[in-house]
Amino acid sequence: MANTTSSRTTPPTDPAEGDGRGGLAARVSLGKVFAPVPSEFLLISSAALLLTGFGLVMVLSATSATSTAAGLGPYDTLIKQAVFALIGIPLMFVLSRFPVRFWKKIAWPALIGATALQLLVFVPGIGIENDGNRNWIAIAGFQAQPSEFLKLTLALWLGLVLFRKRMLLTKWQHVFIPVVPVGVLVIGTVLAGRDLGTAMILVLVLLAALFFSGVKLRLFVIPLIGAVVAVAALAVTSPNRMARILSFLDPNCIADYLDSCYQPLHGVWGLAAGGFFGLGLGNSREKYAWLPAAAHDYIFAIVGEELGLIGCVVALGLFALFAVGAFHVVRKTDDPFVRIAAGAITVWIVGQALINIGVVLRVFPVLGVPLPFMSQGGTALLSVLMACGVLLSFARSLPVKPPASA
Repeated sequence: MANTTSSRTTPPTDPAEGDGRGGLAARVSLGKVFAPVPSEFLLISSAALLLTGFGLVMVLSATSATSTAAGLGPYDTLIKQAVFALIGIPLMFVLSRFPVRFWKKIAWPALIGATALQLLVFVPGIGIENDGNRNWIAIAGFQAQPSEFLKLTLALWLGLVLFRKRMLLTKWQHVFIPVVPVGVLVIGTVLAGRDLGTAMILVLVLLAALFFSGVKLRLFVIPLIGAVVAVAALAVTSPNRMARILSFLDPNCIADYLDSCYQPLHGVWGLAAGGFFGLGLGNSREKYAWLPAAAHDYIFAIVGEELGLIGCVVALGLFALFAVGAFHVVRKTDDPFVRIAAGAITVWIVGQALINIGVVLRVFPVLGVPLPFMSQGGTALLSVLMACGVLLSFARSLPVKPPASA
């Protein structure tokens, strides 16, 4: 009996299966890909996808008539915008897989590269001037706005620098150096091209990073006052900007109707014509060359005209959904770098959306900033989707609470 028991052996292992470690490793790696993600990840990604799709529909509606009148296909502008969406959306989810340490390592090189790209706008034959602003480049028939990438790279760089100096931020010297000199240099490259709107968004990113780093209020107020003084000086010294401000201060805006008042008035008239339910998708009247920037800075006016108050509320609700998910990342993270960088990115996207909508409503003077996700512009869409990818990467790093015991 003993011999019978000792002679029993286990069946041989299938060579194709080995010892099971390969299959286990495959299951583990597959589990990481399909692992549950935080609710913040779902909020940010779903809001970004819905806003991008909403924007593509509105870009088609706002440009199909004018494109046809110009002898182009009605879908030409949509196709160009959709190409950037098809690049940006997969890139957003790819970037979401990168660990936080990658963003810390890439912060300095990314800011240097984006600044060098921005300097190309001043190279003859490459830089393009549009409406008095020199903020575009054209290489081999491809146009881009490099300043859009400065917003993301500046947020990451500020997060890294303030994270490393977090124990020294009680002293003003460590708050201002190197944040202020580098920030002035980066923003100065945009101001040199006379793009005040983008420069203001970059200042907003810098102030948001200082706020989320926990800098004392007295140290935070000084750069805030400096930014306000600089913007006021740049506005006063520019006749074009002063004309925009004066038209904004004129409640009726009739005296200068054919010049600086033309677009703000038609934007408001478009919103007013939509009423509660709107004229119907594709039925805008202002897009027939009455509103020059219908698909760019004033696309929210087309939303209000065609989809009415309901469409505007839906757009604002999607931005609110995005803001809730992003600010939850800021609140829940244990990493100061994530808190600072995510806070700066969120303030950039949500703040720019509020400024754009405020311009359409004539709450602010015309500043020339697009509506994130929705305005026509491939570079702007790509940079915002990349920023969402960074936020999604941060969302994956949030601490996981252990399940409650029974």
